[in-house]
Amino acid sequence: MPFPYEDFDLRAVRTYPLASRPGKARAADFAAPYRPAAGVRGLLESLPGILAAADFKAVVSAILDARRGERGIVWGLGAHVIKVGLGPVLIDLMERGFVSALATNGAGVIHDFELALSGSTSEDVDAVLGPGQFGMADETGRLLNAAIREGVARGAGLGQAVSGYLRDADPPHASVSVLAAAARLTIPVTVHVGIGTDIIHMHPEASGAAIGEGSLRDFRYFVSNVGRLARGVYLNCGSAVVLPEVFLKAVALVRNRGTSLDGLTTVNLDFMRLYRPQTNVVSRPVAGIGKGYSLVGHHEIMIPLLAAALIDG
Repeated sequence: MPFPYEDFDLRAVRTYPLASRPGKARAADFAAPYRPAAGVRGLLESLPGILAAADFKAVVSAILDARRGERGIVWGLGAHVIKVGLGPVLIDLMERGFVSALATNGAGVIHDFELALSGSTSEDVDAVLGPGQFGMADETGRLLNAAIREGVARGAGLGQAVSGYLRDADPPHASVSVLAAAARLTIPVTVHVGIGTDIIHMHPEASGAAIGEGSLRDFRYFVSNVGRLARGVYLNCGSAVVLPEVFLKAVALVRNRGTSLDGLTTVNLDFMRLYRPQTNVVSRPVAGIGKGYSLVGHHEIMIPLLAAALIDG
C-alpha cells in the first residue's frame, strides 16, 4: 500500500538544556597559541587534547613513564626509518635510555650496514634492474653474509652478529649506524628475515642455514624482550607486514607462558594506516590490558618530533 504525502509533526519534539549534554569537543581541550621561545615542551602543551594530538601526548607520556619506571621500551624499525636518515636521532635516544631493545627486518640491516660502510644506501631500482645490477654491490653481499655466517657459527643471533661486526670493524661511517651503536651500548638487536626478500640472498655467499638459524634465534630473543613489556611500550615504526606478524606471535608465546603484559602500550607510527599494524600491534595485543595508538605521519618528521618531545619532557 503506498504511503501518503504527510508532514511529520514537530510540535511534540523533546529538547534538553545544552549545558546538560556532554560534548566531545570542549573548549578546555582546544589548542593554545605557541609562545615564542617556549621550546618543544611548549609546542606539545599548545596542541589540542583532541584526536591525534591527544594520542601523541599520550604516547610521549607512556614512554616517559616507562623510562622513569625502568620498564621496557622496544622499537621495531622498518627499513624506511633507516634510509630516510633517522639513525642519528635513534642513536641519541639509545644513549639517553629510551631504547631497551631494537627489532628490524632484513632490509633494515642492509641499509644500516651500507650506511656504515659508505655513507649512502638505497639504490635506484628502476635504473639498475634492467641492466641486471640491482642488489649486486660486492661489499654488501660479501661482507654482510660473512658477518652473518661467522656470527651465527659462534652462537649469535643475526642482529648480534651484524652489530658486533660493525662495532669491531669500525667502518668509516659507523657514527650513523644504529646497529654499531647498539653493540657499543649493549642494546640487543633482533633481525627478522623472510628468505628471498633481501638483496644479500641473491649473492653466492648467502647461507640459508645461517640466515634461518640466526633469525630464529632472534625471534626467541625478541619473545623474551616482549615478555618484559608489562607497563612498557612497543613501537612499530614503518614495518607493514613482517614485524607486526612477528610481534603478534611473540605476544602469543608470552601469553602462553602466563606472563603478564598488563599496562602495555603499543604504538604504530607510519605514513598510512594498514591492516596488519593496526590489528597486530594497535588492537589485539592490548585488548583488555593496555592501550594502543596509531600515529599517522612521515617518519622523517614524526620520529624527530617524538624524540624532541621525549628529550624535553
